[in-house]
Amino acid sequence: MSKKILSHFAPLLVALIILGLIFCWPSKKTIEEPKVWQQASTSMASNVFGGMAIKNPAIASGEYVPFFGSSELSRLSPFHPSVLAEKYHRSYRPFLLGAPGTQSLSQFAISNSLSKELTNKKAVFIISPQWFTKKGMEDLEFNAYFSELELYHWLLSIDQVRDFDRYYAQRLLNYSRIKDNAKMSAVLTAIANGSNQLSSKQRHYLEYNYQLLQKEDYLFTQVGMLSKEKKIHFFAKKLPSEYNYQVLDSLAEKIGQKHTNNNRFEIDNGFYKSRLEIGIKGLKNSQRKWNYCQSPEFADFQLVLNQFAQSHTQVLFIIPPVNQKWSDYTGLSQEMLQRFAKKIKYQLQSQGFTDIADFSKEANVRFFMADTIHLGWRGWLRADEAIAPFLAQPYEPTNYHLNNAQFFSKEWQDQENVE
Repeated sequence: MSKKILSHFAPLLVALIILGLIFCWPSKKTIEEPKVWQQASTSMASNVFGGMAIKNPAIASGEYVPFFGSSELSRLSPFHPSVLAEKYHRSYRPFLLGAPGTQSLSQFAISNSLSKELTNKKAVFIISPQWFTKKGMEDLEFNAYFSELELYHWLLSIDQVRDFDRYYAQRLLNYSRIKDNAKMSAVLTAIANGSNQLSSKQRHYLEYNYQLLQKEDYLFTQVGMLSKEKKIHFFAKKLPSEYNYQVLDSLAEKIGQKHTNNNRFEIDNGFYKSRLEIGIKGLKNSQRKWNYCQSPEFADFQLVLNQFAQSHTQVLFIIPPVNQKWSDYTGLSQEMLQRFAKKIKYQLQSQGFTDIADFSKEANVRFFMADTIHLGWRGWLRADEAIAPFLAQPYEPTNYHLNNAQFFSKEWQDQENVE
């Protein structure tokens, strides 16, 4: 009988213990342990990039440079930025921020939570064309990576509501994770509808919850954090001791050829076998009508640019291609992808973001891509030819001049061509 009672109340007891820890734990907010930073930097764990206890002090240290992106960051090979930085003793370590499914809304939340740490610093940002779909970020992906801690951080940073605050509030109200929280919905609705600042009652509510979430972050941010350090050391051993682009490019081609020999698209064997082979016939011409030039993602991306401008962050933007052998089969238009690249570069360059590595025309270079849409062996190496010199040079003061009226507009989201 006592065992039954114990088993019945055990979950409640555990919950009470955890709650007690959160309330009673000292108000320490960050983990100042370089070994933990190193493990976290390659984990791509949502606890890490959605929290502040590890990533913030790591990037504040100056040893780590934030690499914003999505699933391409998870494709490890000897030519991945983390491997090259390790092997060739670069002055920086990439801190990978993102995961499969993160997009501009996620990256705004992450970069905003790093606003202090990114001030007068450098960053690398990989723009994935496939983010720019008709609907933009889907509910499932948003909910998966939503960070309540980062949301409170943004809200509490608002002294006077700005145009991009209103836009962000409006966008958040489209997602079920927000709609299901009545108090949060009320705060965001007020901001979206033109309220210039938070009421004292709202601010008290946010501050109280923010403090609890900070303690929770400190206690549990390492749960499920799986470092890729062992894989990085393994891949680093496959590289020659001295950096030589021509030698490395030949090695990348050789490795790429070896890993893509079970299909005609030069897609990684494992990816093709597990993700494509069984349904390959149904994918022929399946992407003929896809269009990345019309999407709310362009306005969401403007949020990110606002944050970088506010923090005076000097950013290298990387635009990857789509595997042309694959796009020829699925009907995805390379001409449309060129229009996308032109549009996103206009949005960047017209506002003073001029550090851009555009690889959109490298779609037919062998082994540039690891699969359909992710940078591969030669692609990462080419990206490194832009990344390494960018990060080797001292920070240069930024001269951004934002045009939110244009780039938050529905007209810009829907504009097909840029002259």
